[in-house]
Amino acid sequence: MANPSSFPNDLQRAMALHQAGDIERAVAIYRQLLETAPSHPQLLFLLGSAQIQMGHAEAAVQHLTETLRLLPGQPRALCNLGVALHSLSRYDEALAAYDGAVGLTPGYATAYNNRGTTLSALGRTDDALISFDRAIALAPNYVEAHNNRGNILRLNGRPEEALAAFDRAQALNPTYVAALVNRGTVLNELARPAEALACFDRAVGLDPNNADAHCGRGPALLNLNRLDEALTSLDRALALQPDHAIAHCNRGNVLHNLMRLDEALEEFNRAIALAPDMADAQTNKGLLKLTRGELAEGFRLYEWRRKTPRGLREDRHFSQPQWTGEPLAGKTLLVHTEQGFGDAVQVCRYLPKIAALGGKVVVEARPRLLPLLASLKGDYAFVAWGTPLPGFDLHCPVMSLPLAFATTLATIPGEVPYLFADPDRRARVAQRLGPAARPRIGLVWSRGKEADDHQRSFSLAALAPLLALPFEFHSLQKDTFPADAAHPLAARLQLHGEEQNDFADAAALIDAMDLVISIDTAVAHIAGAMAKLVWILLPQPADWRFLLDRSDSPWYPTARLFRQRAAGDWDGVIAEVAECLQHHDFTAGRIA
Repeated sequence: MANPSSFPNDLQRAMALHQAGDIERAVAIYRQLLETAPSHPQLLFLLGSAQIQMGHAEAAVQHLTETLRLLPGQPRALCNLGVALHSLSRYDEALAAYDGAVGLTPGYATAYNNRGTTLSALGRTDDALISFDRAIALAPNYVEAHNNRGNILRLNGRPEEALAAFDRAQALNPTYVAALVNRGTVLNELARPAEALACFDRAVGLDPNNADAHCGRGPALLNLNRLDEALTSLDRALALQPDHAIAHCNRGNVLHNLMRLDEALEEFNRAIALAPDMADAQTNKGLLKLTRGELAEGFRLYEWRRKTPRGLREDRHFSQPQWTGEPLAGKTLLVHTEQGFGDAVQVCRYLPKIAALGGKVVVEARPRLLPLLASLKGDYAFVAWGTPLPGFDLHCPVMSLPLAFATTLATIPGEVPYLFADPDRRARVAQRLGPAARPRIGLVWSRGKEADDHQRSFSLAALAPLLALPFEFHSLQKDTFPADAAHPLAARLQLHGEEQNDFADAAALIDAMDLVISIDTAVAHIAGAMAKLVWILLPQPADWRFLLDRSDSPWYPTARLFRQRAAGDWDGVIAEVAECLQHHDFTAGRIA
């Protein structure tokens, strides 16, 4: 037991150790002093605060609660109690503690900052942003608050503002690694991998043992097609922190891209075991299952996409329940498109099946897609994105339709055509093109404005072996890069970008072709949905819908798949296509 006469000096010594970062020795003295003065509010407060730093949150809650019982209305004790409760995931209680602290001291910036963190954990991101803004208004140079504000802006789908917040934190403290890591994370999500890598490299330079920085390098290097380096970086992150769930998830993504699927699945499972609610890991596991043709489990897991950062930004959050396949008699169902145009084209085949269940179907889609969707057989109401919606009872995101119909490989609705060219537009295209002297081949080789998409795009120069063949070639792309348009090979192509105002125009052009050769874009999906002959050029790894190691597609019976044998090897794909094209029998109306 401590000597009561030396209590003041012992307490000062413990506080000095505490302030110097020697928490264990400080706590040992606090505990000894507590035997002498078990109801000393300051001692209880100091012990509870130190226990937070040691990770002993339960004990901290006990001592800070006792502090407040003995001496109510202490804002610092309330704030620290909030920290301890937050670490125990007792978020509602933590919020109440922070509210008490700021109620007593309206200028308490730390409490506002911590309050924002708890509001974020509760999913109240708008309220969290207000709290961080209040903290910064009270303390403009509050580095952590600027960093936390950036994280909320990222979650709220405001990435450029998030970057500005992280930049402000960095300006205030150039060695603040957390802001660098967070900035790199946003840049990864914005598909700016080179800039992201620079952030993570700087973070590693400042703190070589920062697992988060090594973890972030992984996806940046993956997106730069430096897969081996990505794997090495993630291995380093896991060596530093074996229970780093995000690193396991990122490592799974790299292994998937290396086509080491069994190992990738193990990594996703490890991530999920560590963090069962990690939406990215669940979604990526679902994509892997879909790739393997395990559609029932894959589509179930794919529902987690709506809880990923992108999904949270884009999800509609309707008050009406999601439709899961039940009868619709007397009800109105809103089907709303999401993600890319190709996804909507692929899955709109389910709309006639929905109509057969009774009820009214309202389809919401982007304006460019609506005229093409209007060719679907059935009675639907169409609404453009951004315009007022009619009343409805149930809703369903378009990519959730395969799950609602319990789709397996054997039950994919493979009947084609289900989309059709408009007769008037088709006639105008026929008049513009005139009679064909040779077979007409439509080409798509890049995704227009996504110049850095090495996985699904390549330059016009790579098509030289095809364009040397004696056919009539047409570009089916809406956009063509200036470098491609200026290339001498462009003279072998007829360009039709200016005539394509929407996808119904694209469909009319596709209908005039004898064969479509396309990378994985909306054009490939439209051609398949129209039952046109389409050869689809696929990267390694290919998108989940094209499965593994097959040249046909259960989604599009008239499609033939040409796959890279090695990641990035478009030349090999083009050579194979050119060889097949020379032997293709156009008069037979089928793929040779």
